[in-house]
Formats: sequence, C-alpha cells, structure tokens
Amino acid sequence: MLLKLLDRLEEVLIAFLMAAATTVIFVAVVHRYLAGVPVVQDYVIHWNLAWAQELCIYMFVWMAKFGAAYGVRTGIHVGVDVLINRMSTPVRGKFIILGLLAGALFTAIVGTLGATFVYEMSHTEQTSADLEWPMWMIYLAIPVGSYLMCFRFLQVAWAFSRTGELPHHDHGHVEGLEEDTSDPQRAGQDVNWFEMDDNLHPKDIAHHEGQKPQRREDDR
Repeated sequence: MLLKLLDRLEEVLIAFLMAAATTVIFVAVVHRYLAGVPVVQDYVIHWNLAWAQELCIYMFVWMAKFGAAYGVRTGIHVGVDVLINRMSTPVRGKFIILGLLAGALFTAIVGTLGATFVYEMSHTEQTSADLEWPMWMIYLAIPVGSYLMCFRFLQVAWAFSRTGELPHHDHGHVEGLEEDTSDPQRAGQDVNWFEMDDNLHPKDIAHHEGQKPQRREDDR
C-alpha cells in the first residue's frame, strides 16, 4: 500500500512539475511578444515575469531528480549490457545484482553529500536571484532525489533476487489500452518490428530458464 502510494506520488509530482514548467514558459513567451504589440503593450509591459526562467530551471531540476528515480523503477534508463547477456545464467544474475547495489551505493553517497551541503547552506542567508527563495530549499532536490533513487535501486535488486526479472519499459505501450487478441488484424499491429533475435538484448533469469514469473505483492 505504501509503495503504491509512493509510486503514485512520484508520478503525480513529475507530471505536475512538467505541466507547470511548460505553462510558465508559455506564459512568459506570450508576454514577451505581447509587450511589442502597440494595442496591449501598455497593459502587459508592467507585468514582471523576470522570475519565470529561474522558476522553470528549478522545476526542471526537481523533475530530473525524481524522473531519474522513476526511470530506475520502470527500467527506462539505458544500459550497456552486451557482455552481461553473454554470460551464463548464474554469473549474469550476480553481475546484475552487483550493478544494482553499486547504483544504490553511488546514489546514497550523493544523497549524503547533498544532505550535508543543504544542512550547511540552511545556516546561511543565501537566496535565489529573482524569486528570492532560500537556496537550501532549491538544493534539497539533490538529497531527496538521490535517496529516492537509492531506494529504487534496492527495490529493483530485491525484486530481481526473488523473481529473476528486471523492470522493462515498453515504449509502444499506451496506458489504459489492452492488446486485442480477438481481432487478427489488430493483433498483428502489436508486433514489435524492432525486436531482434541476436541474443544481445536484456534477458531476465526467469525468462531464460523458462520459469513463470512470480507476482509481487504490490502487483496483486
């Protein structure tokens, strides 16, 4: 239940930051062009939107940190795994676990260093140039996003040790649409034309051994 709530909160926050940043940029661009129109420039020229660019930069930073954690959970991140997939099943599984734990260790170190930096900055009076927000609030994205990413690495490692599966992201999948196998014509459209059979693409332990993947508790 808590994991589902965290997943949903993560997705909502990323979507909100993306939509808010896009809206702010759009309003700022429209305002800049309207300021040159003689009919309305007397009204809009007094609107101060100098803070828009700074706000968008900060929102994109937060979105990137949370998006990185989301990428670990859903398997979006690109990885070079040609040698890994050439290995035998037991060895490949150990290297996958090692890679996930290394990612967790790295993000934990970055989060700890970021938390120390934020703590020291919170004792200063540094503020942003246009918004005049405390800078420690801006840099808080580093420890929060890094620790969340560390948790996602550990979560994926635990799930892989139990089921032998890694999260995969299907770029052709549309949320809310299920594959229609009753219609041969529509079922044929779901073929992945970019799928290759060169044994160089990710293979999970469970699929390689022909096992039926176990359902995790949070998927039920």
